[in-house]
Amino acid sequence: MDDKKRIRAFDSCILIIVCLIIFVVGEAEGRAFFVFGDSLVDNGNNNYLLTTARADSYPYGIDYPTHRATGRFSNGLNIPDIISERIGSEPTLPYLSPQLNGERLLVGANFASAGIGILNDTGIQFINIIRISRQLQYFEQYQQRVSALIGVEQAQRLINQALVLITLGGNDFVNNYYLIPFSARSRQFALPDYVVYLISEYRKILVRLYELGARRVLVTGTGPLGCVPAELAQHSRNGECAADLQRASDLFNPQLLQLVNQLNSEIGSNIFISANAFQSNMDFISNPQAYGFVTSKVACCGQGPYNGIGLCTPASNLCPNRDVYAFWDPFHPSERANRLIVETFMIGDTKYMNPMNLSTIMHLDSMT
Repeated sequence: MDDKKRIRAFDSCILIIVCLIIFVVGEAEGRAFFVFGDSLVDNGNNNYLLTTARADSYPYGIDYPTHRATGRFSNGLNIPDIISERIGSEPTLPYLSPQLNGERLLVGANFASAGIGILNDTGIQFINIIRISRQLQYFEQYQQRVSALIGVEQAQRLINQALVLITLGGNDFVNNYYLIPFSARSRQFALPDYVVYLISEYRKILVRLYELGARRVLVTGTGPLGCVPAELAQHSRNGECAADLQRASDLFNPQLLQLVNQLNSEIGSNIFISANAFQSNMDFISNPQAYGFVTSKVACCGQGPYNGIGLCTPASNLCPNRDVYAFWDPFHPSERANRLIVETFMIGDTKYMNPMNLSTIMHLDSMT
């Protein structure tokens, strides 16, 4: 073989290798991502609704790449954004965004809406929010739109191979059971019975997700509800976490883990993955300095004790360096805290993730 033929053959091999790499990377990055839940994971759906549960004005988004409010309840990126980063995908758009069409649909969609809970009566004070039943209806609608784009069979494959994140439960306590003294739900249920009821309702939601084709579902428990600045401002004398809300988390999270294990056992496959968001948060709440925070009690943006009163607005106190605050506003972690939480999702041991972490899931799924 002469030199020219060798060069052409070599070039052909290189071209084939490059094409294979592009194909493999494309396949890895092609995994769709769907998000359901509340303000911890809403990336802008509520901007399109007439509701008071909004994060559409300064200083929200101050550290986002555009430095503008996007509807995320964060100074910058939120948990779904960071998961998208880690799995090599572009961020999902809010389902209500007019930009979510054509090829963008294949990335997935974020259906989350600030203020919602497991129960339909959670967050009624916010008036117009996308309750979880409606989020699931939108997911069905999404599938019809994608089927029209790429065909029913390919759409089903996209859904089955997708990663799904669902974050619910916190508002059922903060914006329902404990919203006011002697709320309707607290008169109806003692706390342990209320938790049992929530879990029974959550079961229906997760089963419905499975029926709609979800096969990898990351289910986060509640964070330490009594330790957020809003609760410290109302209930704490010396910076201690609010006992009632901590008890709610302590009751809810183990039962949610039990539900996940039961569902996987019934299905005969590890469809649902439990993420211990309580522990992920408590690590830096109980020892902020070890994680580079100056405080885990005072919100960066807010007013009153612990900056925990009211909303984060242009009139609020605003810290100069968001990276050293565990909480951005009275209820929500800062972007840097969100990054620490996602890190436990990615590589955490069974203390954080059960039955496996997200890196293991990605590895296993890449082999099938």
